[in-house]
Amino acid sequence: MEEARNDSINETFGEPENDVVLEVKHLKKYFPIKSSFLRIVTGHVKAVDDISFKIKRGTTMGLVGESGCGKSTAGRTILRLLDKTDGSVLYNGKDIFKLSRKELRAIRPKIQIIFQDPYSSLSPRMPVGEIIGEAVKEHNIVPPAEYDDYLSRIMKACGLQEYHKDRYPHEFSGGQRQRICIARALALNPDFIVCDEPVSALDVSIQAQIINLLRQLQKEFNLTYLFISHDLSVVEHISDTVGVMYLGSLVEYAETEKIFERPLHPYTQALFSAIPVPDPDVKMERIVLEGSIPSPANPPKGCKFHTRCKVCKEKGMRVCEQIQPPYKEIEPGHFTACHLYDTDEETNEIERLLKELDRKEALKANK
Repeated sequence: MEEARNDSINETFGEPENDVVLEVKHLKKYFPIKSSFLRIVTGHVKAVDDISFKIKRGTTMGLVGESGCGKSTAGRTILRLLDKTDGSVLYNGKDIFKLSRKELRAIRPKIQIIFQDPYSSLSPRMPVGEIIGEAVKEHNIVPPAEYDDYLSRIMKACGLQEYHKDRYPHEFSGGQRQRICIARALALNPDFIVCDEPVSALDVSIQAQIINLLRQLQKEFNLTYLFISHDLSVVEHISDTVGVMYLGSLVEYAETEKIFERPLHPYTQALFSAIPVPDPDVKMERIVLEGSIPSPANPPKGCKFHTRCKVCKEKGMRVCEQIQPPYKEIEPGHFTACHLYDTDEETNEIERLLKELDRKEALKANK
């Protein structure tokens, strides 16, 4: 069974490539639900439910979706800040979850994260110089004699002044604090950085400064980003590829230009229809999603989006309610999970499965 699954992965994503920094294969992260008294596991919250993608060196992948869809959990699980439930995460061809404690410590400086909230992610009891340089000392990034000059160079690259070293986080604005968070990650000379909604807590003018800073640092240090955000305009501006998540699953993935020009999945189409157009003469055709997001502890059977999908309701597609659509490549580099793009062979197989389900339900009803 495991060999068949690996063959399927290689067929979809190909063999490991030298220019691929990160490759995620069938990653799952479930949180147990326990009863209040006996602490017995009664179910699981499927925060990340079987996602797969890869990011090439020096590029940015945007990960978008509604709040609570599992974007941040995916980012933290990829960095092994959370343990996985299943799947694998390959960093430069090595599975992060199979590394020993010593091996993991060796690559920790190379995989960093910029947290969403610049206020709570900085220690209020440490000056900025210590915050940025703490991990530099711990991992011996530079010799002690070069430590101060190294910190000054990193801070200058992030738009901070040398005299800021002795100041505390409460003395800075939100934008400056986020620059400190970026400097802390950059100081370890990383290859890959998870940017977990790094501009969502900032004003629009400051957002532009931080985005431009991230792009400038990417060119200067050849960085690779996983950019998590719900701001589609920002994602379109900074990303090379985009993945769309819904209820823990990846429903669409493609290059930025392809996915914004021709979104395939009904959820992606609804999400992108909310992007404001800066032209008063253009009439926006907004697709309003009805209902609320189902619980990740009890996701719908079949396609998770069918309870809110207009296409499913208008066409009466019973298959969406019963069978989960396969995540597959519709056109070169454009992946989606939707029954609208089933082939004739897949449709015939689905009809057979539906008849089998009907037969079992009939037998159950007779009993």
